[in-house]
Amino acid sequence: MNTIQKPNIIFVIKMAFIMSLLALSIDAMLPALSQMGNGLGVSDIKQMQSVISTVFIGMGFGLLFYGPLSDAYGRKKPLYLGLVIFLTGSLICYFSSNLSVMLFGRLLQGFGASACRVLSTAMIRDQYAGPAMGKVMSLIMVVFILVPAMAPTVGQLVLYFTTWDKIFLLLFLMGLLCISILFFFQEETLLPDNRRQVSIRNIRDGIVEIFKNPVSRIYTIVSGVLFGAFVGYLSTSQLIFQEHFKLGDKFSYYFGCLALFLGMSSFINSKLVEKIAMRKLVLMSFIALFSFASIYLSYLYIHNGEAPLYSFMLYMALSFLFVGILFGNLNALAMEPLGHIAGLGNSVISSLQTFIGAFIGGTIASFYNDNIYPLPIGFFIASLFCLFLLRSKKLKSYKLSS
Repeated sequence: MNTIQKPNIIFVIKMAFIMSLLALSIDAMLPALSQMGNGLGVSDIKQMQSVISTVFIGMGFGLLFYGPLSDAYGRKKPLYLGLVIFLTGSLICYFSSNLSVMLFGRLLQGFGASACRVLSTAMIRDQYAGPAMGKVMSLIMVVFILVPAMAPTVGQLVLYFTTWDKIFLLLFLMGLLCISILFFFQEETLLPDNRRQVSIRNIRDGIVEIFKNPVSRIYTIVSGVLFGAFVGYLSTSQLIFQEHFKLGDKFSYYFGCLALFLGMSSFINSKLVEKIAMRKLVLMSFIALFSFASIYLSYLYIHNGEAPLYSFMLYMALSFLFVGILFGNLNALAMEPLGHIAGLGNSVISSLQTFIGAFIGGTIASFYNDNIYPLPIGFFIASLFCLFLLRSKKLKSYKLSS
């Protein structure tokens, strides 16, 4: 087996921190949704789930915007623009007095922070490919997970000492820190000779190329479906832990504990990709997710839908061990044929993943009614559908280095 390019750890940490801004802006909100609803005059706590989903909508549109710009002007300038938009959205949220203004600010946060996701991934693809990119993405996920794992606890600490709106001031400061890191410590990764002029024709040709390529097309859909199941967890986690299991302020500890399993599995994956092909790892992980969901649904059925907290934690921890493996590998596989249009390719792929994920995640959350059935059902259907797509003959016949 060929030696895999060794990742630059400093680069990994920088990209992970910038990429984690979006996750932080989502997860830090979770413990504060009830207080936020009271402050904004919202009586039905379920309406506050839109504070989470609106970020994904803004993110989906933003992902399409920054990629083509970065292919023409480099990665750093569009990233600066996105961060400024994120800062503006954070200030709007901080000064909001009703839910409508809050959602507008959250839309801008998602639109701006999406630059962090798409352009950091493009910067990685500028320097790594194939299993090397899979290894880098897995290492980034280790650092990336630590921030959102701690985010609910940080949000809870803010609530202990001050009011919920100060969370947005914290996000504002984090955005400023990302700009400083980018300005002082990160060089441009896209050389002038590799840049492509922004034009409708180039964008159209790039999108057509992505959809014609069976690897990019199938792995994009698969990653979107998986992301949808994960968004379903994010959208219902506060209700499940605080309302269903009556954990109250302890919610952040249990949420963070499960997030650490994602980080653990990403680190494990960084070692596995050196020995096992990414395609095989993806297939094995989906089989595991399908098996765990089947067993847990059977357990819930036998116990009339009543399950203790430890059983839910065990099921989610085992599932997240394989979700973490999938996140890094699916993105690397979808991007592998698109090195020459990494910015546009990652924009289109990430945007589709987000829209698919937001739709599926919102559907899962809409079925929540003080029981946990919707979540394992979502993972069961998602993993079964993905296994079906991964059996495609076109995908099997396409040659990849991974």
